[in-house]
Amino acid sequence: MIEIVRGEHDTGPPKNADHLENLKHDFPASIVVFLVAVPLSLGVAFAAGAPLLSGLISAVVGGLVASLFGGSPLQVSGPSAALTVVLADTIATHGWPVTCAITVAAGLLQILFGLSRAARAALAVSPAIVHGLLAGIGVTLVLGQLHVVLGGSAQGSALANVLALPRQIATHHDQAVVIGVVTLAVLVGWPRLPKAVRRLPAPLAAVALATGLSVATGMILPRVDLPAGLPALGIVPRLPDGGGWGSFALAALTIALIAGLESLLSAVSVDKLRGGPRTDLDRELIGQGAANVAAGALGGFPVTGVIVRSMTNFEAGARTRASAILHCGWILAACLLLTGVLRLIPLAALAALLVYVGTKLVNLHGLKEVRRHGDLPVYAVTLAGAVAVNLLTGVAAGVLLALAMMLRRMIFSGIHVERAGDRHRVVIEGALTFLSVPRLTRVLAEVPPHAEVTLELHVDYLDHAAFDCLRGWQQAHAGPVTVDEIGHPWFGRGRAGEPTVRRGGAARVVPRWLAPWSEWQAEHVELPAQRTASSLLCRGASEFQRRTAPLLRDTWSGLAHGQQPHTLFITCGDARIVPNLITTSGPGDLFTVRNIGNLVPPADGTDSSVGAAIEYAVGVLEVAEIVVCGHSGCGAMKALLGRAPAGLDQLGSWLRHGEATLRRRSREAPLLLGGERPAAEADQLALQNVVQQLEMLRGYPVVAAALERGALRLTGMYFDVGAAQVSLLDDTVRGFVPAGALEH
Repeated sequence: MIEIVRGEHDTGPPKNADHLENLKHDFPASIVVFLVAVPLSLGVAFAAGAPLLSGLISAVVGGLVASLFGGSPLQVSGPSAALTVVLADTIATHGWPVTCAITVAAGLLQILFGLSRAARAALAVSPAIVHGLLAGIGVTLVLGQLHVVLGGSAQGSALANVLALPRQIATHHDQAVVIGVVTLAVLVGWPRLPKAVRRLPAPLAAVALATGLSVATGMILPRVDLPAGLPALGIVPRLPDGGGWGSFALAALTIALIAGLESLLSAVSVDKLRGGPRTDLDRELIGQGAANVAAGALGGFPVTGVIVRSMTNFEAGARTRASAILHCGWILAACLLLTGVLRLIPLAALAALLVYVGTKLVNLHGLKEVRRHGDLPVYAVTLAGAVAVNLLTGVAAGVLLALAMMLRRMIFSGIHVERAGDRHRVVIEGALTFLSVPRLTRVLAEVPPHAEVTLELHVDYLDHAAFDCLRGWQQAHAGPVTVDEIGHPWFGRGRAGEPTVRRGGAARVVPRWLAPWSEWQAEHVELPAQRTASSLLCRGASEFQRRTAPLLRDTWSGLAHGQQPHTLFITCGDARIVPNLITTSGPGDLFTVRNIGNLVPPADGTDSSVGAAIEYAVGVLEVAEIVVCGHSGCGAMKALLGRAPAGLDQLGSWLRHGEATLRRRSREAPLLLGGERPAAEADQLALQNVVQQLEMLRGYPVVAAALERGALRLTGMYFDVGAAQVSLLDDTVRGFVPAGALEH
């Protein structure tokens, strides 16, 4: 899906002085596109059974209008092979004049779609359906034009072409086969030639060589039949006489949808390559509709944005829409001045060109992508329907199968039973709706009647039918049933009589591995006897072992033979401070030292425990950073201010290491937190304490040596518990600023 943001689209030709500079690139690119467009326009019209000049009319008129009014600056529009199949049926049913009116009607529909801003919806079509549709068109095109290459004529349907192909191969072949084989050989072999030769487009080279061969050897075979000039065509669109309005409307809708879809996909493909402003897809659809109205009114073939020509335009170096506009002028000049040359082209050469183009529509890379994403059945059904019946039938079949597969994935997603001795855990994941109830009841029936069961719900939606099924089974089961909900309590809300009925109403729930396990236990464990401290740890360890350990086993496996932390993290022993959580770090990242008040004793050996950790982290592990992290509401800071609990001799002995912080407080100006002074006196002292402990670290010889080498950095950090805000020391503002405000 492409994001369409108003104000970021291409809005027309450049309005500055770069016109001449752009023209240096657009002019040669327009000639390259012209050389590709002429043989393709003739070939597409020939394959559909339309007047050959109608292809050139569309390339000129339709291409010009689409380039002027469309939303993609590098899109090149014209007759497309994707429309040959539906156009062939339309011409056979209604005749060419009525088909021109159908083209006008299709253009009006496209304009209506663009005005109603439906372009974005077209891109929601599954890529499997798009690739299947194009492949179906390609197969149908190849089956029909292969008969022409072999000297025969195409049959009325793809099935008839298949049945007649063995006889066509076995019969006598005339000069048309030689021309067809030469054309195909040039097209296939052209990419292998030197780059200097490949500057000439392969379609032009193939048709030119085949035409030259046919003229030089005097071959007598069907050739392009063009009138003397554009005015000589004399075709005016005509509405159907009497009945036939149903098929008229269906044909117009089919052409509008296929042409619109191909144009949008082509524009998006070019956007991915060129960068810069994105295409305004609604404007592009309006421009394509206007082009079809103009082309149909003048007796032309329906047009689309053609990906082959658009990619050629980009690769040739085009900068603006001037390239596409100029290429229309070259085609017009060829129609008026080179009609005699165009009449020399053998129809077999055009048929061979279309066989080659048809094979390219069967995109093998796209097929591999579809297969990897599990949508191969959708691709196959779309292709088969397009070839065997018609294009709309193929698309409809693909859409229906895609919907059926989506429903199947919802029904069969994540319902299974895990057994551990006599205990059973029923794990349910995804959206649990009425569609899942049959499978859910079948899985629940596998649980023994008196077993101890945990229903583990990882659901992002639970509807009424599924809730009733779970609640009824829970009440009917003879053994104990515990409901363990991960995320929003869909089942719990329903049981409380306050069901959540929309996904948007679901609360954002902190994952259990981030939220306090004790808090979750208090809310979800139904038996008070299970809420003891030891039980909390045991149940938490069990949760880790069952759910988290499998996810991190590879990480710990890599750490089994040693550690290489990047940071020594010194912080308080306060239970509210979780270092790995507030630093988004994991196993092996932090070498952590915790004590009362995040204090760093002097380097004189008065406390060998903290000193040993510092020496080991810096001298052996060679950490790149030491962080001292204080926090709000620190009990040690309150104790330093004279509010220490009585009778705790060991605590009092330890807190003597904080006396230097008190002295700093008396001689230094207060530190700011986020530009303001904290209201609590203990929090003001906690800020000074972080700075003081950084000074104490510099007194350790191993730290001083690493700082002198530039191998170590000291960082002050402060965590405001109530605001869940991490702040970092910034010497330039003499205080602490929010972590996001500093770049490290």
